[in-house]
Amino acid sequence: MPFKTEIPVTTQDLVTYLQNNFGDEVAVPQLMKAADEFKCSLATVKKRLKTYKKGIGKWNLTVQEVRKQLEKTYVQEQKVSLIPLKDENFVPFGNFNAVKKILKSEAFYPTFITGLSGNGKTFGVEQACAQLNKELIRVNITIETDEDDLIGGFRLVNGDTVWHNGPVIEALERGTILLLDEVDLASNKILCLQSILEGKGVFLKKIGKYVHPAKGFNVVATANTKGKGSDDGRFIGTNVLNEAFLERFAITLEQDYPSPQTETKILNKISSNKQFCERLASWADIIRKTFKDGGVDEVISTRRLVHVVRAFDIFGSKETAIQYSINRFDDETKQAFLELYDKIDADFDVAPPTPLSDNPQG
Repeated sequence: MPFKTEIPVTTQDLVTYLQNNFGDEVAVPQLMKAADEFKCSLATVKKRLKTYKKGIGKWNLTVQEVRKQLEKTYVQEQKVSLIPLKDENFVPFGNFNAVKKILKSEAFYPTFITGLSGNGKTFGVEQACAQLNKELIRVNITIETDEDDLIGGFRLVNGDTVWHNGPVIEALERGTILLLDEVDLASNKILCLQSILEGKGVFLKKIGKYVHPAKGFNVVATANTKGKGSDDGRFIGTNVLNEAFLERFAITLEQDYPSPQTETKILNKISSNKQFCERLASWADIIRKTFKDGGVDEVISTRRLVHVVRAFDIFGSKETAIQYSINRFDDETKQAFLELYDKIDADFDVAPPTPLSDNPQG
């Protein structure tokens, strides 16, 4: 006996059929009629109509709030606090005070922050929001990011097609800070944000609704470049952004790595070995100066130094911590970095550490 093939049926199809034929109050016999009409099982009909059920064997099709409730589902799930947690290890530096002043003013002032990787651009914005008790919605931009990812679109919920806000609309309606992280990875699809960057909100053409920005809404973008691409090949995947898009950012803040003194404070928050932290900060500073002079092709970021001190806490060896943390570089660069640290720290053994897997006690 061949299996019965069900024809796809939506909740609205069922509601329309039942109301037209049996009225607003229906029971199992009427649901069975609908199942026959749409060539599906009674279980499928009950599943589609579960939000209309008012009692055992009874369904009321006049429930007007059902669709509204479905549309609110996504928003309600997001109504948790979006205020970032304060990080007790955070040390302010660079453009932090400027960013904090902009956000505190509650003026709409789109801000573009550019700088090399791992120098605290995103972290600084998060901590500024944490200190100001402001909500933050962070969107990690990629080449694939499009209008549906940012603005929102229709999603299938319980057989119904329901509109779901994207992160940009959530930020507009809630009056939060919208952080476009790694914005220079975007394609021209990000131009859907043009009117939003002008402070005018956006018209959602798919549902015929205009969303105005709530008080406190602002946009901050972070990038490794200034939106002009990366000629030296350091940041593969970055793109040349539309000039009109870039022009809508009121200011551009250039973020550099912290000074050795500040970087030492950052590392001391994580590790109790103050001498090691100080030497690491000096090591990174020399490498960065050499990089600017064209002597090396790579730099040691603040993030990379944090990786080193955390590796030291895990493995208990400076050699192992540094070796493991710089293995991402090519052999020539790695050897140059090791030899440089050896000159800074007399207690350091530049020879590669014994792999832990070869250690009988490891």
